[in-house]
Amino acid sequence: MGIFSRFKTVVSSNINDLIAKAENPEKMLNQLLLDMNQQMVESKKSVAMAIADEKKIERELAEQKRQADEWEKKAMLAVRAGRDDLAKEALLRKQEFEGYFLQLKPQWEAQKASVEKLKESLRQLQNKIDEASRKKNILIARAKRAEAQEKIQKTLTNMSGNTSAFDTFDRMAKKVDELEARAEAAKELEDLSKDTSLEKQFAQLESSGASADLLLEELKAKMLTEDAGTKN
Repeated sequence: MGIFSRFKTVVSSNINDLIAKAENPEKMLNQLLLDMNQQMVESKKSVAMAIADEKKIERELAEQKRQADEWEKKAMLAVRAGRDDLAKEALLRKQEFEGYFLQLKPQWEAQKASVEKLKESLRQLQNKIDEASRKKNILIARAKRAEAQEKIQKTLTNMSGNTSAFDTFDRMAKKVDELEARAEAAKELEDLSKDTSLEKQFAQLESSGASADLLLEELKAKMLTEDAGTKN
């Protein structure tokens, strides 16, 4: 299993575990990013080891090439000195190092190609982690809004299911209506009482005036009668 396959397996396992236990989205997202970054550190270590192996093969390859070139120079030196026997030995050694070089070169090329792929995958993975980090705050804000909405909805549901509070308000409203009606009735009675008293006063005045006139007329009639009797 490659390092990124292991990374995906570990992160996926952590995600499934966190989702199963998700009671606090903010805590879950923070923990997830922490796990991803920790796995990223481990992946970087593995890529660094692959790079180190590639550099080691490259140095070994360069050494084989250097040795081959060195024995070729020695063979030339032996030829110039008339020592063909030494030249042959030197050429055999050159051939030996060239053989090692040719064996190592495909390994180095394959390792180099693998390292380049790992580097690119590492860059892509880092970009995804950076993107996840940027999205974290947005997701947390959305989770908090959803949680607040859920609480409000539960409160409304509980209030709808419990009618005692609303019934109390209705009873108080009726009570206030009754008090207002009584106050208005009392005021009307008071006004009516005032009007009746005033009418009685005027009636008494009118009655008093009429009696006085009648008495005066009776008195005048009596006096006329008495005057007439005296003259006779």
